[in-house]
Amino acid sequence: NMEQLAAHFKRVEIPLKSHSTAEGYKNYLKLHIIPKWGQYALSAMKSVEVESWLRNLTRIDGKQASPGTKTKIRNLLSTLFSHAIRYELAARNPITPVRTSAKRLCTPDILTAGEYQGLVKALSQRERVMVLLAGSTGLRRGELIALRWRDIDFELKQANVTHSVWHNVEGDTKTEASRKPAPLPTLVIEELKHWRKTTLYRSDEDFLFPSVAKNGTQPLSPDMILKRHIRPALKRMGVKKQIGWHSFRHGLATMLRQRGVDIKTAQEQ
Repeated sequence: NMEQLAAHFKRVEIPLKSHSTAEGYKNYLKLHIIPKWGQYALSAMKSVEVESWLRNLTRIDGKQASPGTKTKIRNLLSTLFSHAIRYELAARNPITPVRTSAKRLCTPDILTAGEYQGLVKALSQRERVMVLLAGSTGLRRGELIALRWRDIDFELKQANVTHSVWHNVEGDTKTEASRKPAPLPTLVIEELKHWRKTTLYRSDEDFLFPSVAKNGTQPLSPDMILKRHIRPALKRMGVKKQIGWHSFRHGLATMLRQRGVDIKTAQEQ
């Protein structure tokens, strides 16, 4: 049945995934897939039933699940069946015809150029460097806080992205493409040089943004920086948008698109 397939998948495939992807898979299995489909025989899974279930899927708080979440669960179900076919546990993938839409319910908030510049000026040094890095590179938050000084090439003006941190667990980046060096503007390079002179943790092996409470052994919490520094600064500026770390990544993509950068180049960036 599906529960046995999920157990096999967790044992064989999940250890090969990045930590954040693995945790996401485990949560979707535990909260949604196993409770609903766990006792179903693989041959009993029907495309129409799965599609109907996904269409009406709700979160734990009873609200409608986002289109993105529904699509991720649909894709995980399909991955499970591909795994089953590979190990000759199933003959077909009933999820292939299942349709979902990943179209957002609302457009995510991003800062205008003026708001971004105002935020940079309103922040203290550490937070300013983090926001400049996030806004100019589009790094995911786990990649940002995983950076060590050895990863910054001041001569070539680039950040060598090799790891990601998720819930204080260091692992591989989410995708292979994420491991490509990220170019750094001269302004950001200069800010990084000043920050390295200021920070208590400046050796090659030290994190760029370490937790002082943990004596530099772990990076600081990106959520803490958002709650205590970035969002209060935006509030003081009168900006009422709901900004998270992904807003800077999305904002860079939007800016590149507005500048007429071709889609492939923007994706690479």
